Amino acid sequence: MIASTYLLRLLPAALLLLLVGAGACFGQTPIGQSAALPVRERIRLNDGWRFIRYADTTDQLIYDERPVTGYRNDNIVADTRATESGRVVSSDRVLKPWILPTANVFIKDPAKRHHRPAGDPGRDFPFVQHDFNDRTWELVNLPHDWAINKPFYKEANAIVGGGMGRLPIQGVAWYRRALSVPAADKGKVIYLDIDGAMSYAMVWLNGHLVGGWPYGYNSFRLDLTPYVNYGGNNQLAIRIDNPAQSSRWYPGAGLYRSVWLTKVQPVHVAQWGSFVRTREVSAKSATIELDVEIANQASSAAALELATEIYTYDALKGRVGNKVGAFKRVPVQAAAGQRTKVSGSVVLQNPLLWKPLPAKKPALYVAVSRLYDGSKLIDEYETPFGVRSIVFDALKGMLVNGMPVRMQGVNQHHDLGALGGAFNVRAAERQLEMLAELGCNAIRLAHNPPAAELLDLCDRMGFLVIDEIFDCWEKGKNPLDFHLIFSDWYEADTRSFMRRDRNHPSVIAWSFGNEVGEQYTADSGAAVAKILYDIVKEEDPTRPATASMNYAKPQMPFPRVMDIISLNYQGEGIRDAPAYAHLKGIRTTPLYPAFQQQFPDKMIFSSETSSALSSRGTYIFPVTGGVSAPVSDSTGGDPRNQFVSAYELYTAAFGASPDKVFASQDKHPYVAGEFVWSGWDYLGEPTPYYGARSSYSGIIDLAGFKKDRFWLYQARWRPDLPIAHILPHWTWPNRVGQVTPVHVFSSGDEAELFVNGRSQGRRKRGAYEYRFRWDSVVYAPGVLKVVTYKRGKPWASETVRTAGAAVALQLVADRSSIKADGDDLAFITVRVTDAAGNIVPDAAHLIRFSVEGAGELVATDNGNAADLVSFASPERAAFSGLALAIVRAKKGAPGAIRIKAVADGLKVGSVVVQGVR
Repeated sequence: MIASTYLLRLLPAALLLLLVGAGACFGQTPIGQSAALPVRERIRLNDGWRFIRYADTTDQLIYDERPVTGYRNDNIVADTRATESGRVVSSDRVLKPWILPTANVFIKDPAKRHHRPAGDPGRDFPFVQHDFNDRTWELVNLPHDWAINKPFYKEANAIVGGGMGRLPIQGVAWYRRALSVPAADKGKVIYLDIDGAMSYAMVWLNGHLVGGWPYGYNSFRLDLTPYVNYGGNNQLAIRIDNPAQSSRWYPGAGLYRSVWLTKVQPVHVAQWGSFVRTREVSAKSATIELDVEIANQASSAAALELATEIYTYDALKGRVGNKVGAFKRVPVQAAAGQRTKVSGSVVLQNPLLWKPLPAKKPALYVAVSRLYDGSKLIDEYETPFGVRSIVFDALKGMLVNGMPVRMQGVNQHHDLGALGGAFNVRAAERQLEMLAELGCNAIRLAHNPPAAELLDLCDRMGFLVIDEIFDCWEKGKNPLDFHLIFSDWYEADTRSFMRRDRNHPSVIAWSFGNEVGEQYTADSGAAVAKILYDIVKEEDPTRPATASMNYAKPQMPFPRVMDIISLNYQGEGIRDAPAYAHLKGIRTTPLYPAFQQQFPDKMIFSSETSSALSSRGTYIFPVTGGVSAPVSDSTGGDPRNQFVSAYELYTAAFGASPDKVFASQDKHPYVAGEFVWSGWDYLGEPTPYYGARSSYSGIIDLAGFKKDRFWLYQARWRPDLPIAHILPHWTWPNRVGQVTPVHVFSSGDEAELFVNGRSQGRRKRGAYEYRFRWDSVVYAPGVLKVVTYKRGKPWASETVRTAGAAVALQLVADRSSIKADGDDLAFITVRVTDAAGNIVPDAAHLIRFSVEGAGELVATDNGNAADLVSFASPERAAFSGLALAIVRAKKGAPGAIRIKAVADGLKVGSVVVQGVR
């Protein structure tokens, strides 16, 4: 059955999911109108798909020819120069000519638009037929990542290695679903909206190839209207072709975001057809500018009127409030088969301003645009937005609403850990909640457009966003990555991603490339950058455009193109410290001063910093005496277990410890801030151990457990919060009498350490020092305590005790109730504790999970990057005393969800979560 329908108001997708789960009544009455059928419907098509992935064979319905490659070496340092430029000649058997026209609406020059050839390739293929029996195929709901619950590849030289997460993302797969379009819809335009398909998606309806989109991160729309059987059965079939050796991280696989059916009248507001800007913003007033693009798919011109009103907007509840302003009602002459843009402005008095964290509730508005044919309402379209001003100053940094705001940011890849690429609102919200607790106020979306719901969350929670597209251009980083299709798709990908995201107040800047190989190619590389830059500025002249640079130097042509200077690692220096002298690769001294001298009018920030590495709760001895060192098998690394020491001093070859980064930024106060690599661990790119499946670079591990580094950043980013955090743990039965360094992260300026009541000395933090160190402490079991001070007064303290033998499992849920909508999740932390309730820091017990009642187990994890047990397994070994279970409430079945954890020799742990309507 098709899901309930409702009047589209461009509500954030996260809220649409919330409303569906809450049993909201859709098709509601438009504002100011009498009850009527909705003029615009948007139907979520996430349930009831049939899925199959080819095992050993495939079909011949290919998008394009690809280079033949036996390349499987993904253990390459991340800042290695991009050099791939493989090309093949298309053959007459490829379907690319039928797919390229999907991009036409985003290609500015009509002469460059694509013409669809005659014919219907694939029409006779069984999977696209009405009468094909797909009952033996797997039944799945979207969002769906076909690889995430499968076994990991454990062998060396695997077809998918550690770089892409060791999961079977590769191959060709099909999704099928029946659609019912009532006869009453005859005369309407029917669109299929796909939020994300990884990758090379091609779509058939009733045997006709409709179109597709190869880049897996973009949202896209297909017009189903010519192929719809109104009042009869309709068969949708989607082919996905996801190649190995196509990414530097885990991309996910399949229809991993939501899919929608949109129904509108032939004349309607176009896809992402509104653009709101705010200027002259103050507490007293703000000018709101609005463009609305009207699409006329009828055979004749239309004389219409457009009216737009502004309301306050409650993003959490998904509803509008009081009317606060209105644009002048304007006539629209919509030519047949064309798009017509209508512009207007209005002054909003005493506006509520959108403010970034730590603001508790950033204010939002919604522009409700109504299109009339005479007195008849034919379309209604909502555009949530925020009123704020942002200035990027070369010396003062970033100013939001006139106030300086330092970028305290992190980089985030798109996967959700054990859930993979399949987007889930609650999982993303949990990530952001923990980042807000950290003191983070900004996210760089590395290195691709996100799910639209993520930006909705950022708007609501107050995060600033660098919205990014493209990890490579013409010079690829993997044999089968985006460089193969860049020349055909760069314009459409860039314009479509920006039009979707441009109304989000959280988005403060556009990044159109990350560490691209064109940095190395002087004027020719800068010319490619200028082409992309010009597209970005055409789409949105109000925000700065940039691309991140890990190689380009101040005197090179590449950075001249950028509005703001976006540096990866160059600000703190790359391989410039003595501990890094033996390494090969890019080598620079700290370049903040050189860039500032060359570009005195451009704001400078670090789009990637640190790339510190660690395995939560593991400590390797001896400990480096310096402030930063590259991890190796002999320094900071444990190659047998694939662990990296959690003293938070060890880094990737090109990286720097947080301490080194902080010092460089503090010495150059004009730097606007940083985006740490990375906020959370992510699947793939497991530097330095490519036998593992996920990264070591997160401040928070893959399961959502805080690493020690969390408190180092929190102490810097929340200096008024009393913090004292001790590392390492104090349970070392094999180190009695041995030197065991103790470090403390604190927002205080002095600290005194005690071992079993005996002072180890009081330390005052010096200039450009960011931790307290007692590197000569001799281990003795008992009690470790630190007392910190700030400006001479007691500030914060922490006590760590030697743990006893493990005796019990303790379960803690992140929330006591979740929605019984089939989407909402509970995250259950399992702690292995001793008799006194202390976590046993080296506990590795095998834990067996079970779920009874109104829920089901979705996945388990422990944050250990080297754990190659399937995420779908109900058994998980504790790692450093912790494990995680992810539980989902059954759709439409509220009630108690009982989660139980069992381990040999330990007291059983349990917790109850309520599924609610």
